[in-house]
Amino acid sequence: MAHTAGRPATRVQGRLAELSALGARPGGHRHPLVAAAMVIPLAVLLAVLFGGVEAVVTQASSVAGLLGL
Repeated sequence: MAHTAGRPATRVQGRLAELSALGARPGGHRHPLVAAAMVIPLAVLLAVLFGGVEAVVTQASSVAGLLGL
């Protein structure tokens, strides 16, 4: 009975390792575009949840004003 409990956990760990290696380079680093694709959706979600969208728009308009755009 102990042997059957260990096998699914090993398969799950193998699948998690495959998913974590997605977009990874041989040296162990992710490509910057893969990293951005992972982070941007979370950043957008947090900005919407905590009301940061207005702050970003305000900062962007300030920077645009400084640049003369």
